[in-house]
Amino acid sequence: MNADDVGLIAFTLGVSALAVALALPLGLGIGWLLARRNWPGKHLVETIVMLPLVVPPVVTGLVLLKLFGRRGPLGAWLDHQGIDVIFTWKAVVLALAIMAFPLLLRCIRTAFEEIPRHLEEAAMTLGMSPWTTFWRVSIPLARRGIAAGLVLGFARALGEFGATIMVAGLIPGTTETLPLAIYRSFQAGDDSRLWMLAGVSAIIAFAALWIAGRLTRGRTL
Repeated sequence: MNADDVGLIAFTLGVSALAVALALPLGLGIGWLLARRNWPGKHLVETIVMLPLVVPPVVTGLVLLKLFGRRGPLGAWLDHQGIDVIFTWKAVVLALAIMAFPLLLRCIRTAFEEIPRHLEEAAMTLGMSPWTTFWRVSIPLARRGIAAGLVLGFARALGEFGATIMVAGLIPGTTETLPLAIYRSFQAGDDSRLWMLAGVSAIIAFAALWIAGRLTRGRTL
């Protein structure tokens, strides 16, 4: 493993961690609303946010490309602000966050649903506001589920390929992640690098799944 491969792995780990960190606040908000409230359009919102889990990743990448391209509704505004997204590291983070979000959200929602409502109600009876109850009661009780969601979302981000290559391209040293490097090594016929990177990817994925499993099994209220 040379310095370039170490840098590639570090970049992949870094953008994956950043992606799930950016997705976390939205996941907490939507997860709590889905678990604790009934409101018009709830099923529609739930369906939309889960779409990246079931549609082909290249379709998600195509949608992001149209939205954040320089002629897209969001991309045009960002371009006016002097911010480039498409085919930069920002596009990598965006694609990974979108693809990791459904798994993150599912774990968070389940964690909130498992909290006995009477504990939250008791906190508000004692004078806590809903916002304070959320941060001082709900979040601590759901911490293991939230942590499991972060780990699973991180693992999903690490393995993302289709959406990333659509919206960020395969630019070595700029937007190339571990899965894209594996693909490029396969095309180039570089078997030694291919299997080395595949092994690293499998080890990281195994560790993430093992940690998520431990967090889930150890969840207590």
